[in-house]
Amino acid sequence: MKIAYISSYTPRECGIATFNYNLIRAINADNPDGTLNGFVVAMNDSDKLDEYDYPPEVKLIVRQEQQKDYIKAAEFINNSNVDACIVEHEFGIYGGESGVYLLPLISRLEKPLITILHTVLREPTFMQQIIIREIAKQSSRIVVMSKRAVQFLQNIYHIPKEKIQRIEHGVPDLEPIESNPVKNLPSFRNRKVLFTFGLISRNKGLETVVRALPAIVEKHPDVMYVILGNTHPGVRRNSGEEYRDSLKRMAKALNVEDHLTFINQFVSENELHNYLTACDIYVTPYLNEAQITSGTLSYAVGSGAAVLSTPYWHAQELLENRRGRLFGFRDFESLAASVNDLLDHPEKLTALKKNAFNYGLNLRWPAIGREYTRLLEEASMQPRPIKNKTRHIIDSDIIPEFNLTHVKRLTDDTGIVQHAKYGIPNLKEGYCLDDNSRALIMALMAYEQNKSKEALELLPIYLSYIQYMQMDDGNFRNFLSFRREYLDEVGSEDSFGRTIWALGYLINSAPNNSYREFAEELFQRSIPHFKTLHHLRGLANTIIGVSYYLAVHPHDDGLKDELSQLTKPLIHAYESHRDNKWHWFEDKLSYDNAILPLALLHSSEITGDNRTLEIALESIEFLDRLTLSKGYLSPVGSDGWYYRNGSMALFDQQAIESMAMVLMYFKAFDISGEKQYLSKMYLCFQWFLGENTLRLPLYDHETKGCCDGLQPGGLNRNQGAESTLAYFISHLLVLKGLELESVQSDEKKVMIIQAEADVEAA
Repeated sequence: MKIAYISSYTPRECGIATFNYNLIRAINADNPDGTLNGFVVAMNDSDKLDEYDYPPEVKLIVRQEQQKDYIKAAEFINNSNVDACIVEHEFGIYGGESGVYLLPLISRLEKPLITILHTVLREPTFMQQIIIREIAKQSSRIVVMSKRAVQFLQNIYHIPKEKIQRIEHGVPDLEPIESNPVKNLPSFRNRKVLFTFGLISRNKGLETVVRALPAIVEKHPDVMYVILGNTHPGVRRNSGEEYRDSLKRMAKALNVEDHLTFINQFVSENELHNYLTACDIYVTPYLNEAQITSGTLSYAVGSGAAVLSTPYWHAQELLENRRGRLFGFRDFESLAASVNDLLDHPEKLTALKKNAFNYGLNLRWPAIGREYTRLLEEASMQPRPIKNKTRHIIDSDIIPEFNLTHVKRLTDDTGIVQHAKYGIPNLKEGYCLDDNSRALIMALMAYEQNKSKEALELLPIYLSYIQYMQMDDGNFRNFLSFRREYLDEVGSEDSFGRTIWALGYLINSAPNNSYREFAEELFQRSIPHFKTLHHLRGLANTIIGVSYYLAVHPHDDGLKDELSQLTKPLIHAYESHRDNKWHWFEDKLSYDNAILPLALLHSSEITGDNRTLEIALESIEFLDRLTLSKGYLSPVGSDGWYYRNGSMALFDQQAIESMAMVLMYFKAFDISGEKQYLSKMYLCFQWFLGENTLRLPLYDHETKGCCDGLQPGGLNRNQGAESTLAYFISHLLVLKGLELESVQSDEKKVMIIQAEADVEAA
């Protein structure tokens, strides 16, 4: 079996790199010639491809913060002859926020995947929890190294038990040697040695041992505390050797500087084993319990060392049944007492070492390698999850329950607040007409489809805001402060158009005559301003509103003329900019792009103009090729947009883009009856649920809001009105699409049954 391994890798000084190196050799140990079946995709913590002198098994290097490298890695693996993939996961070795860049890689893999989690957090951030859940979704198995990690994955991350496998951390398959050279080192010779190893940083708690030294040295003046290892590269870059120097100063202040030795190097496993078997007591003094896996602790137990440790999670589990002793976090007095007790009673020390050694036999790499081999064989028999390019249907079970909690949180008696900090309304930013118009549409849709009492209660708030922002001449202001002070003299054409859309929709779908008459009054007062519109999106939004109005007032010839006049600039813009390759209304695609063909669909439905419909469908096809070609929606990013003959900005992707696509495809289906448009609508909606460039859901199941955008390194976690309303409008349209499909399916069944009955009767 050939395996692709995605991980950091030697000679990079990293515990996971060493783990991966050992795992590969353990899995391949049974090969007659000892060759490696497969290859390594090495994660680089530098943009320099020649940063490390990698061995031949490294066939591809991924630079941590280069997103394109991850996609290349997926393609490289898919085009190779490997049978399965193993990913070593630690948040810090992958790029983006909390290592999010890994997700696009694994989502593209066409090989069975096993992921080994080296960190499982009890209190993950929003992003960390999403990432682990997505990794679990894409993996045939998730491997963790402790029982507590299994519990966390089930109870906190809600990963099914059957998907989780516990395989303990492997240790070197080495025996103590008779002539151990370490024992002749000055720091070991004729000494009782306390020993700690690993990359040095403040969270390791080494100061606890230094503080314990005076009480230990008082009873055992031959004690030496040896710290083996380099300072962590990230710490060294930011702070140099400040921590190591502080430990030296502390030892000097306590008059134990002659009992502290640093060996500042990264040693081979054989050398490390010699150190562990030469020391008297191994100490791991981490500062808090949140350490789910410790490779250094596993190595110490595997070497048969007598271990004293703070009670972090892995230590509690690995040192149970008298395989070691625990002392409290930062409790140097308890540590000193335990050290003195063991040194005073050699038989206790010997018992600890014996228990650790016997347990460590089960952790040696040959045994661990066989467990992974069995797991790989099982995984290779399982199909990979369905790839994105086939997800043009949607299961109603994956759609979150409709819930207006966050919408109500953002809404007060004035209107809906424009922005939020995370899920909390940001009152400093006040209100805007755009969002209250969207909110009015959403509330109407919710009442139409669900008879939602909550939505009906919100409706007059949003309509009242629109009325408050209309000026005497019929135009509208846009922005209002939290103190209800106008912040502009006149609103944008976009906000004007969105308001006409909302009023037209209310006239079309009002729950009672009072609402309809109120909306018609506001609508009629705004009509003189239609002629002043110049910007395409302002025109497009207005066209949609007028079309909704004419659907219930088909004999209003004056508004029909207005609709024709509003549509002409879009037709002219398209014909002026179109060429054989560029089928669009401008020389760029910027924001809210799908609203332009959507407006033409609405206009053509009312006017019956074939040219308008042709342009709408042709521009939709162009938008298809640009944004759906990857098998999921990747809308034009607002961080640079997309200019003719240029490259398309990937980020910042906005929720209104996805909503506009959903609206556009629903209307295309409504007019044509072609189910391909419903399929594309479902695909666009799934952008909100994680079918996107970074494989991250923007809908927040906890707050019931929607994140403001997809950024290069992760999510914009703010959940303002625009994004949240964009999600719920899309949500309601998708439910409506599913309902229409169900009705069509039932009608088709009735027709078939009737036809069969007619044949039988004949």
